[in-house]
Amino acid sequence: MPATPQRGRTARRLTIGAAVLAAAGLTAAALPAGADTGHAARTGRTVDVQLLSFNDFHGNLEPPQGSSGTVEEAQPDGTKKTVPAGGVEYLAQSLRTARKGHPYSVTAAAGDLVGASPLLSGLFHDEPTVEAMNRLGLDVTSVGNHEFDEGRTELTRLQKGGCHPKDGCYEKGRKFRGADFPYLTANVTDEKSGKPLLKPYTVWRHKGVKIGFIGVTLEGTPDIVNAEGIKGLKFHDEVATINKYAKVLNKQGVKSIVALIHEGGMPASTSYNYHCDSPGPGDGISGPITDIAKHVTSKVDALVTGHTHQAYACTIPDPSGRPRTVTSAASYGKLYTDTTLTYDRRTRDIVRTSVKAPGAANHVVDRTQPKAADMTSLITRWNKLAAPVAGRPVGHISADIAGRGATTPESPLGDVISDAQLEATAADGKGGAQLALMNPGGVRSDLAFTASGSEGDGVVTYGEAFTVQPFTNMMNVVDLTGAQLLTALQQQVSGPNETSPKILQVSKGLTYTLDLTKKGTDRVVKDTVKLNGTALDPAKTYRVAMNEFLAGGGDGFTAFKTATNKYVGPSDLDAFTAYLTAHSSATTPLTPPKADRITVVK
Repeated sequence: MPATPQRGRTARRLTIGAAVLAAAGLTAAALPAGADTGHAARTGRTVDVQLLSFNDFHGNLEPPQGSSGTVEEAQPDGTKKTVPAGGVEYLAQSLRTARKGHPYSVTAAAGDLVGASPLLSGLFHDEPTVEAMNRLGLDVTSVGNHEFDEGRTELTRLQKGGCHPKDGCYEKGRKFRGADFPYLTANVTDEKSGKPLLKPYTVWRHKGVKIGFIGVTLEGTPDIVNAEGIKGLKFHDEVATINKYAKVLNKQGVKSIVALIHEGGMPASTSYNYHCDSPGPGDGISGPITDIAKHVTSKVDALVTGHTHQAYACTIPDPSGRPRTVTSAASYGKLYTDTTLTYDRRTRDIVRTSVKAPGAANHVVDRTQPKAADMTSLITRWNKLAAPVAGRPVGHISADIAGRGATTPESPLGDVISDAQLEATAADGKGGAQLALMNPGGVRSDLAFTASGSEGDGVVTYGEAFTVQPFTNMMNVVDLTGAQLLTALQQQVSGPNETSPKILQVSKGLTYTLDLTKKGTDRVVKDTVKLNGTALDPAKTYRVAMNEFLAGGGDGFTAFKTATNKYVGPSDLDAFTAYLTAHSSATTPLTPPKADRITVVK
């Protein structure tokens, strides 16, 4: 899941960067009774403001591969259609087309624009993505947990500009200028000064219309990022922070307010056009955002959310009982949300009534439309710099290997990755690992059989492998008793992970039954946990390989923090590419594993 690591780029990644340089249907809520349902701006007392939004772009400048690059569309006959979507050339074109005829239009995002990015962006510390966001006209964004992947200093650089402190500038005569739009960190403060890391809010102004934007990330960010990157920062409650700054904006005369929240929910359907207000407001959505939406002050008129990579356009009543839009546009630039905010010039507030009318809806960023030429040029320029590294073949596959797109707790690609990590650390002198565990959120994509470039079908390039494992976390091998290991497995489905389980991907030899009909720790059936056919011994010590994010207790796995005798091995990316090279060739490609190590009872 998207709540994932991690760390700043390792020395390995930085070295590569230097080498490249050297080489060269919401249906409710927003309109007053009797209002027209179009988007044309009205004259007189009220005016329609178009709010375009998206979230969790994660540096996907090129169209995402495999299932990561599709959305599910519900059809009138009850069937579902898979539609290819995404890519910044199409996102920019979609937004520009949507803005036509709308003199009042503002574009906002809800975090994770960068981080866990494909090589084209990640290799260059996501400068290409910030440049693309500048060009497509983004006005404001909140900060997501992944904006902290490389630490607070790097986030500040993305905002203010300047060349990377280690890799320098990537192109002669070009200095990174930073984001033209503000990153908002209302609930992220410096522990010493108590002040927000960056701006807490901003006000968009156009022809007398003023709309305030407050940006927050999830309060639980410290649990899902590398601790070193957020050292000296404090993350505050989302609701209390938004309510605080809504009062500040009101005192400044800003009555129309939108909250950009990097936290989200889970709709009952995976179709982007699912009607989540059926049978009642917000009935079809669950998760953290529902409680947040119910308690954020009524002074806020709309919530743009993210983090869960889901698509929804709902209304959830605010504390006063009035309907309020809550939206999310999936991830990777595959969708954008179009919301109508009816602004009253006299009250300077957004008109919200219970009258049902088209107020917000998600739209597919389809790939049948023309590409935005300036984005094509941007991609070509950065691809030229990345080519010496990105196009190198590292393996071969016989078919798609599902990772991010898998619908089961255990994914075929998760098995490949955990096997790769075990193989890289199993030998004496290299850690002596007996098993490996991989956090599911660290598997960022699928491996697609269809070629992404000129390499040929079935060829896995370094760039594609990087897209799957972009964090380059260092591998750790640690001592854990059987009892500690069992506790860790139970933490997948209990504590902070009980409502949204994080099922670890396991290497060959580790098997057990996961009974999802039960609750909490009982979901892991104790007497089924075996290693190479032998029951787990609570008193025995095992050597366990995992990335440093997990070893530090990330994703709620506090049991790993009690481990001892740590050995530091290669990066997870190096382990992955080495495994692909060793276990595949053009004549004997790697076939997708069966993903049958965890027996799931539903």
